[in-house]
Amino acid sequence: MWQKKVMRAAMAVVAATALTACSAGASNSADAGGSEVGADTLTVALTGEPVNLDFTTTAGAAIPQALMTNVYEGLVQIDQDGQIQPLLARSWEVSADGTVYTFDLQPGVTFSNGEAFTAADVKFSIERVQSDAWRSSLKAQMDVVESVTPLSDTRVEVRLARPSHAWLFAMGTLVGAMFDPAGVDDLANEPIGTGPFTVADWARGQAITLAARDDYWGRAPGVRTVVLRYFADAVATTNALRAGDADVVYNMQAPELLQTFEDDDAFQVLEGTSNGEVMLSMNNRAAPFDDVRVRRAVMHAIDRQAVVDTAWDGHGTLIGAAVPPTDPYYEDLTGVYPYDPDKARALLAEAGHPDGLDVTFTVPTRPYATAVSEIVVSQLAEAGIRATIESAEFPAVWLDQVFTRHDYQMSVILAVEARDFLTMFDNPDYYIGYDAARIAPLAAAADAAVGEDQYVRGMREVVRTVTEDAAADPLFLFPTLVVAKADITGIPANSVTEALDLTDIAWAA
Repeated sequence: MWQKKVMRAAMAVVAATALTACSAGASNSADAGGSEVGADTLTVALTGEPVNLDFTTTAGAAIPQALMTNVYEGLVQIDQDGQIQPLLARSWEVSADGTVYTFDLQPGVTFSNGEAFTAADVKFSIERVQSDAWRSSLKAQMDVVESVTPLSDTRVEVRLARPSHAWLFAMGTLVGAMFDPAGVDDLANEPIGTGPFTVADWARGQAITLAARDDYWGRAPGVRTVVLRYFADAVATTNALRAGDADVVYNMQAPELLQTFEDDDAFQVLEGTSNGEVMLSMNNRAAPFDDVRVRRAVMHAIDRQAVVDTAWDGHGTLIGAAVPPTDPYYEDLTGVYPYDPDKARALLAEAGHPDGLDVTFTVPTRPYATAVSEIVVSQLAEAGIRATIESAEFPAVWLDQVFTRHDYQMSVILAVEARDFLTMFDNPDYYIGYDAARIAPLAAAADAAVGEDQYVRGMREVVRTVTEDAAADPLFLFPTLVVAKADITGIPANSVTEALDLTDIAWAA
């Protein structure tokens, strides 16, 4: 339960940022050509630095967190309530059969290298996602696109192979980022986008400095320079805030320290929602988790509320499936696998493990993962599952070993991509290794269904099927916890996509 002080602050910020987002297309258009850039510098403390700056080839949340919306933009954007709003496309039309989208683009938009943004760049960007140049598993969200045809410099037609409820939303995430064909040679080090900031400096292991563009096509950001400082642990971020070396701690990883800031008028504390599910991952292709009975045993062995209370100081939401309440097909499935260690032991015995079993638990070096793993190991032991923790440096080692090579039995990770349920489960090559044969036709039918109601009904069937198969255990929905100096405005309280939108953050007048 949120404390009233936190809730009031969070709702105020959500309302302010949602209003800004909803009017983005109109206000940006009106301000095309750019206005005077705001003054001052803001330092944001984060944990988990990106290994490079190319999210088209490298997995992980840190890259799009820093660059999407700030450096790269899409035709549309997702606002604080999870709704689609105009951005580089000021408007669009959809054909009666739902297969043809015609976008009218904002005029006068340029990339940070001075090149004009045109319909040809939309064609290049979408087709590049479909090519081998993109290696992110999220690229599958663009498979439905059949053709992209520029009708003029500021008008473009996108034809889908079939109607898709999911596609336009995906265009507001990182797969919808617009690129300059002349600026993709070194994305790992030199990102070039249409956004309000450029990467002015990257001190590896320390900070990324974003500088506001004087030639930005839309409304100028609230500060001229934003420094994203990366710290090794959560305590270091809060120490930096108190010492004046940081102005904002975003997505705070030490929830037990919130109370000290709530009682201090020099700071503000915001708690919002996110689309990030803390996933207890089981390798469906490797023993013992290739047996659904063992996976179900794990589900019954975990007291998820106790996990939230112990590991994250009670902050977080139980969801029952890897679908946040902001998604249209969310339904409460928290009662499917109630905490029942006796049931877990019975399932293990049925699967041929009457004396329990031993597993390796590969845990990334992230604060939430460390905290979660300790209580999970304790709970599993009560049900006869003896889990040995194996630490994996994040991001480099975990991404290589678990995500890429699938060399693990059990792990835990925060899955932050927007509407990523099908990315995780309708893809047998994903690291979870779920056999998608049962849901693939259901998912395809739902996406192509006529009407939102049919789409929601179909996707709920997909989600229930995956839940029945106990493919993974969504322990809880991760909260967005922010601590900042009291005189800062425009902080986004909710994390509805991977992006940390810095455009509205400013010092109070």
